[in-house]
Amino acid sequence: MAGKAVWRYPHTALTEAIIGAFFDVYNELRSGLRESVYERAMVVALRDRRIPVEQQVGLTVHFRGNPVGAFRADLVVAKTVLVELKALPAIERDHMAQTLNALRATGLQVGLILNFGPTAQIKRVIFTRKDEAPAET
Repeated sequence: MAGKAVWRYPHTALTEAIIGAFFDVYNELRSGLRESVYERAMVVALRDRRIPVEQQVGLTVHFRGNPVGAFRADLVVAKTVLVELKALPAIERDHMAQTLNALRATGLQVGLILNFGPTAQIKRVIFTRKDEAPAET
């Protein structure tokens, strides 16, 4: 349609590469392993694609300018996309909330939840300061 704007997710090329690495790992290892195994395999798959990745990135939560808690993100890819890995029957709403909070803490805009459950699942979370509501795919 002429005149209709097409919205694209931020960092589409990078998230597509991460999702490709996810399916490489999923197709080779299948479901049933611990998250830590998938995390290490994802690092290998991403580095094989020459994509920089950091594991277990420490994040601090602030309240009114004061540090009030800490947690770790499974992966941060190319200092741009936060990746949370799961090995569960399904991705649930609280996983979306946790990822959104991690994005708030880091200032990153895009998060991926990758589930190595019985069925491969992917959720994309977009943090926007305007409405702070997650978008998912």
